[in-house]
Amino acid sequence: MRFLTLLLLALATSASAAETVLPLWPEGVPGKRVEPSKSTLDKIGPKGSTAGHETFVNDPSIAVYPAANPNGAAVIVCPGGGYWFLSTNNEGTGVCEWLNSIGVTALLLRYRTPTSDETLPYNYPVQDLQRSLGLVRAHAKAWQIDPKRVGVIGFSAGGNLVGHASWDRTPRTYEQKTGVDDPRGPDFTIFVYGGGFLEPEKKLSFREGFSVPADAPPCFFVVAHDDKANPIEAAELYLGYKRQNLPAEIHIYSQGGHGFGTRKKNLPVDGWLKAAKEWMEVSGFLKASK
Repeated sequence: MRFLTLLLLALATSASAAETVLPLWPEGVPGKRVEPSKSTLDKIGPKGSTAGHETFVNDPSIAVYPAANPNGAAVIVCPGGGYWFLSTNNEGTGVCEWLNSIGVTALLLRYRTPTSDETLPYNYPVQDLQRSLGLVRAHAKAWQIDPKRVGVIGFSAGGNLVGHASWDRTPRTYEQKTGVDDPRGPDFTIFVYGGGFLEPEKKLSFREGFSVPADAPPCFFVVAHDDKANPIEAAELYLGYKRQNLPAEIHIYSQGGHGFGTRKKNLPVDGWLKAAKEWMEVSGFLKASK
């Protein structure tokens, strides 16, 4: 009942309704999360979910926003929120509307939150994103999607999430089912002011055991220069691509701070959506595969 209430709240605040909402784990969500700490509960506040902020997601799902004139591309949208809530408007439904406007089928992922108190806060959300990729490809024909043009876009913690799904090469941490769990990762990635891959005390070094893999998907990086350490993060990740001659593009805007998402700031950073569209076009993701 709580999940249904949160879902209706989120859909009511969006400018356009999703056509389909699919639960990711109808046979039971894998794993058992730790109870949220007092610190996390204090951050969430007594109201929990509010307009544009959703939390206590225990039954993750994807909401399908079909484009009026689909070009076959699909993008799974992963809002940020520090792994303790989801920014479902500015980094969610607003992104879906933009994707629809350029012919892309958008899929809003409501991954499990809060997970900020877990040893690996991204672990359960990555499970949800991996399952989403499989579901999208399993429904490719019905949703008029090219299964070879399924991308991901993530903001802040959602950027960390899509980064792990794109670059980690560790085994799946849940039982896979034939026909639902495609082993492939995303076909392309849009990484928006994400972080979490550098050593906290050594901002120019990746965390131990991490590197950009040789088969990393094409990536578009965007961040503002005045966003604390995230520009360094984006630059180091981009260099990880460049050193291996992997396809990537990076935009670092002078101003914009953190969390600009689809919100207009009357600054050059407002142009990132246009730049991302152009990158998808020249990379071949907005036209049919040959």
